[in-house]
Parts: sequence; C-alpha cells; structure tokens
Amino acid sequence: MAYFWFKAFHLVGIVVWFAGLFYLVRLFIYHVEADEQPEPARTILKNQYQLMEKRLYSIITTPGMLVTVAMAIGLLTTEPEVLKQGWLHVKLAFVVLLLGYHHYCKRLMRQLEKNECKWSSQQLRALNEAPTVMLVAIVLLAVFKNNLPTNATVWAIFGMIVAMAATIQLYAKKRRLDKERLIAQVPQE
Repeated sequence: MAYFWFKAFHLVGIVVWFAGLFYLVRLFIYHVEADEQPEPARTILKNQYQLMEKRLYSIITTPGMLVTVAMAIGLLTTEPEVLKQGWLHVKLAFVVLLLGYHHYCKRLMRQLEKNECKWSSQQLRALNEAPTVMLVAIVLLAVFKNNLPTNATVWAIFGMIVAMAATIQLYAKKRRLDKERLIAQVPQE
C-alpha cells in the first residue's frame, strides 16, 4: 500500500513542480520585457514580477520539487530492485538536469532582482521550453521503461524541439512586426 501512496504524491509533486517551473520562466520573460515600459510602469511591473517570482519559487515550485524527490525516494525504498534497470538511470539523469534547471532559475531570479540578467525575452522563451522536453523524456521513460522505442522517441523529441524553436522565432517576428505597425500608426509631430 505504501507504494501507491508514494506514487500518488510523487505525481502530485511533479504536477506542482512543473507548473511552477513553467510559470516562473514566463514571469522572467515579463520581468525582462518590463524594461521596455516607461517610468513609473517599469518600476511597478519589475517590483511586482520580483514579488511573484519569489513567492512562486518559494511557496510552490521548491515544495513541489521536494515532494517529488521525497516521494521518489519512498518509491525506491518499496522497489529497490528497479535501481538496477537502465531506463531508470536515464530517467534519473534527466531528473538531475531538471534539478539543475530549477536551481539555475533561482540564479536568474537573483540576477533579475539586481538588474544584472543578460538574457533577452526571446532567449528566456527558449529556456522556458527546456522543462517541456525533459518532462516528455521522463514520462516516456517512466511509461515504456526498457521497451521505449528509442528511434521514434529521439525523432519525436527532436521534432518537438524544432517545432518549439520555430514557434519562438515566429512569435518574435510577429511581435516585432506588431511593434513596427504601432510605431507607424503614431502621428508624427
């Protein structure tokens, strides 16, 4: 019975953790874009985003990560033989990358707070896709285990990355064109 409790709360932790990671970097994007606003809006927005980032990271994202890891350890104590399986080693490698991403977000948050972040909003949009790729890989490994069709999976993940990159580029182009149209509509004095 302990296995099912650990698994249930592991899944809850994953959902909370990823929700936090997805929204956190989205806040970073808005935080960086606030620099394009005139004062006093710039300062108001940056202060608000900073507060939201800190709360999201501390109250949702980090607890979600801790629950996920704690419940994973619980799962492993109920089934220690799974540690000998190759799929789990690959999955754990992705989890380590995800933990690194989580902590890198904290670093970016501190840089934004000090106005030292060098990332553009477009670069942050690309960074925001990293947990999606890791989530897909982790879920596929957890579901298929050693029967994962690696050829199809590699191509699917590669296709997903290309699609995400294209979407980010198209969105950036759309924003640039919208901004140019807006500037062209402003009456010249």
